[in-house]
Amino acid sequence: MIFNSNCLEVLKTIDKVDLICTDPPYKLTSKGNCGTMGGLYKNKETLAGKIFDNNDIEVSEYAGLFYNVLKDNCHCYVMCNNKNLIDFLNEFTKVGFKFVKSLIWDKQNKICSSYYMYCFEYILMFSKGTKSINFPSTPDILSIPVKKLKNADGSNQHDCEKPIELMKILIENSTQKGETVLDPFMGIGSTCVASKMLERDYIGIEIDPKYFNIAEERLNTVNSEDW
Repeated sequence: MIFNSNCLEVLKTIDKVDLICTDPPYKLTSKGNCGTMGGLYKNKETLAGKIFDNNDIEVSEYAGLFYNVLKDNCHCYVMCNNKNLIDFLNEFTKVGFKFVKSLIWDKQNKICSSYYMYCFEYILMFSKGTKSINFPSTPDILSIPVKKLKNADGSNQHDCEKPIELMKILIENSTQKGETVLDPFMGIGSTCVASKMLERDYIGIEIDPKYFNIAEERLNTVNSEDW
């Protein structure tokens, strides 16, 4: 089930879920003097951290809603960068989540910066209870290369798309078949596609109709050969 809507409204209406796994919009920073993050910083507005039309939302607006919609003894994974790390940790623990640990997504590529090159992204793992993961031998550094779907002109369909293989690791570790995975900031649907491949139910919410339509098409074309 996917919604082309504002997650702040939808989260108040859905039943409780077994896992939240999402990459929320957050403020970015320019990457130094050698260029920019994939050419995203084109004007003063993007230099201030805005690359999407709908990334003005604050973590304080949804952290409590996440907590309310998640079942007891379940996990919540939230992707984050350095600039927003403290805010995310503070807001999620403030509403009741237990901070478990920070996983590292090793993107296997480098982005220019004035203070060391950017090579990774945080995946903050929170818990509502004391549940462990299904495969404790999984390392906390997940090395999955960036691979993005392209438009006909060669541009990215979504500049912050996450690899399906990365989302599969998180979903398999924190759910069983038939349980429900929620992604309140669905983008073009990587979390939902991974959930479908792993025979989990899914709920995705995306406010941008362009990205919603891409996600819907991807989900409609997932078949057993992809599993």
